[in-house]
Amino acid sequence: MSQILAVTVFVGAFWFIATERADKVKVVLVAAGLMTVLGLVPGEEVFYNSHVGIDWNVIFLLLGMMIIVGVVKHTGLFDFLAIWAAKRSHGSPFRLMVMLMIITAVASPLLDNVTIIMLVAPVTIVVCGRLGFAAQPFLIAEVLAANIGGAATLVGDPPNIIIGSRAGLSFNDFLLHMAPAVAVIFALFVLFTRWLFRTHLRARSEHIDTVAALQERRAITDPRLLTRALLVLAGVVVGFGLHSVLHVAPSIIALLGAGAMVLISRLDIGDILREVEWGTLVFFMGLFVMVAGLVHTGVIDLLGDAAVAAFGDNPLLASAVLVFGSAVVAAFIDNIPYTTTMAPVVEGLVEQTPDHGQSRALWWAFAFGADFSGNGTAVAASANVVALDIARRAGHRITFWQFTRYGIVVTALSCVLAWIYVAVRYF
Repeated sequence: MSQILAVTVFVGAFWFIATERADKVKVVLVAAGLMTVLGLVPGEEVFYNSHVGIDWNVIFLLLGMMIIVGVVKHTGLFDFLAIWAAKRSHGSPFRLMVMLMIITAVASPLLDNVTIIMLVAPVTIVVCGRLGFAAQPFLIAEVLAANIGGAATLVGDPPNIIIGSRAGLSFNDFLLHMAPAVAVIFALFVLFTRWLFRTHLRARSEHIDTVAALQERRAITDPRLLTRALLVLAGVVVGFGLHSVLHVAPSIIALLGAGAMVLISRLDIGDILREVEWGTLVFFMGLFVMVAGLVHTGVIDLLGDAAVAAFGDNPLLASAVLVFGSAVVAAFIDNIPYTTTMAPVVEGLVEQTPDHGQSRALWWAFAFGADFSGNGTAVAASANVVALDIARRAGHRITFWQFTRYGIVVTALSCVLAWIYVAVRYF
């Protein structure tokens, strides 16, 4: 009975989010409350156990980076980059989109896809305003590129950190096994965007001369603060890259960076905190509690046991299920809690696979599916939710289905290519 109640509450909440019948933050708060009142989550454990509750590492990572971005925003750097990108694109929307996607995809494996979206999305909104383009297609393309590019390394996408920790996989392991496929898939994705966003890639010449006359250096309003902020940001990036060596969680590194930014900026703390997307943080908290209801009542365990029973003796078929099944399921429950929940299931499949190479392949299949699932729906990954909230606050609202109709296509193509890669390389 408890499993039926948990599924009912979860599906009902997702229906309201997908149809946009109610604000998504209100929906997840009500759903999380129902999970608690009905006894479907383990009471106070939702605050202390990330496996059956709120993952505070994710929440504080987002909070720290939001504060960092808020300080950097006051230096004028985003306006500088926007003018620079607008001038280099020569008014071509496709060229501008490709430039922004490449910047996003190249930075995501090192900075993580959530962080790079926080940095690039404000720039995109400004540059599109300068050129008279609708910002929504460019923001969607960047998020899709970030979720693809972030799959290349251990720190590029939160699910990879979870998988690496569970499977004992290093940064170099991800670079050797994931990065080659990601590079090819991203290159094909760039070509595909010409068709995918074809109705939005028509040049408008009336703004080109105006932008060409602008001097990007004048956009920098506080050079001293910019220099200090970039040094702090560089330290945060290095910390992310070395977190497994330093044994310091990325969330702690982000919070330390946020504290350093506040100290060097001398800005009013109220002005800085107004840049934080509090609604996004609350949304993730509620979503984690909703997923905890599925975990605590055994719904996820039932799915896992069924997978082991059905595919445990066929690693090639199991790899296909992990790629495509993960892409479908995680697209609806966010890929971070999904990965945390399903990692023990994959470990069980790995233990039943005697061949070492093929057993490792199951982890890579799982990583591809979990990472690429982030493009499946508007709420499938942290980067998506952050980008949509930034767009909403800037007056460029992106609806659930506006994002999802592009994301589904890209997820399907990415997963097909990823599974072909896994099948050819390991089987």
